[in-house]
Amino acid sequence: MAKKWIGVDLDGTLAYYDGWKGPDHIGMPIPKMIERVRKWLAAGEDVRIFTARVSPVNGAEAGIAYRAILNWLRVHIGQELPITNEKDSMMMELWDDRVIQVIKNTGERADGKD
Repeated sequence: MAKKWIGVDLDGTLAYYDGWKGPDHIGMPIPKMIERVRKWLAAGEDVRIFTARVSPVNGAEAGIAYRAILNWLRVHIGQELPITNEKDSMMMELWDDRVIQVIKNTGERADGKD
């Protein structure tokens, strides 16, 4: 049986992001998230990097970005992690700087705003 996984957005969540500078430019690590990911990995969690950078619609830049992310992970996490741009039924949570949480099956924002 497949294992549940945690998705972690790259730009603005795991790495500082201050605008697009090309597929091979990744910002400095965000220490709190780096530590969180390392704790999950030490606990045996399946952690995956979730980023649109590797989407096939980006053509050749997707491959450049993929290789740059793997290298960044080796340097800052100490290992490579799976990289994806797709959710699936086994994703149990997503850590992202752009998400607006919705209360399940209601369409209502979790923060009470409308």
